[in-house]
Amino acid sequence: MQTPPQSPILSARNIVKNFGPTPVLRNASVDIHPQSAVAIMGPSGSGKSTLLHVLSGIITPDSGAVHFSGRTINALKEKERTALRRSAFGFVFQTGQLLPELPAIENVALPLILGGAKIAEAKQQAAAFFGPLGLDGLEHRRPGEMSGGQAQRVAIARALAPRPAVLFADEPTGALDAHTSREVMSLLRHATSHTGAALVVVTHDPEVAEFCDATVHVREGQLSNPQRKGAR
Repeated sequence: MQTPPQSPILSARNIVKNFGPTPVLRNASVDIHPQSAVAIMGPSGSGKSTLLHVLSGIITPDSGAVHFSGRTINALKEKERTALRRSAFGFVFQTGQLLPELPAIENVALPLILGGAKIAEAKQQAAAFFGPLGLDGLEHRRPGEMSGGQAQRVAIARALAPRPAVLFADEPTGALDAHTSREVMSLLRHATSHTGAALVVVTHDPEVAEFCDATVHVREGQLSNPQRKGAR
């Protein structure tokens, strides 16, 4: 007997988003399933980053709905969406956006502390990510004392520390060379598989997309059907 397909953990339905008179997303719909990895691709200005921001509740659509675990995200108040992002979503950006004055261990522990954990407990939980992400020995280095690839691994650890249900990565390898990009994507995919998080990656790089289970193309604000493939 075949196992029935899992219901999406996150879904968008008929999303419309305009910035002034300019349409950015036009009736966009997509499903993100638990423990899956989806790449969102498209040329600059196509609406792919806007789609990520709508899916994660950073911005609200003009019409349509975004559902996460039975809740309609765009119907929540801003304070509720902020709390949801802190507890259920993780974020990795192109430049990592680490706090330069904090050592790596404190950067990773920060979301746990903001969530109410005691500092010692947060650091202990954060430390568990350093070995698997190849960061042993870098706990007390500040971002300016690390390579770009190392800093991005710290950013991944920080995003995963609260054990999010969905991790959003916006051009996570855009500032890295090709070899380091492959290393970071391999680690990112392995880490999200280990924690059980779904992964949504915005990228312009086909090699990055190859690490995902499916690719959705955004063209002039409209989404293609997911192209599925085996992940590396």
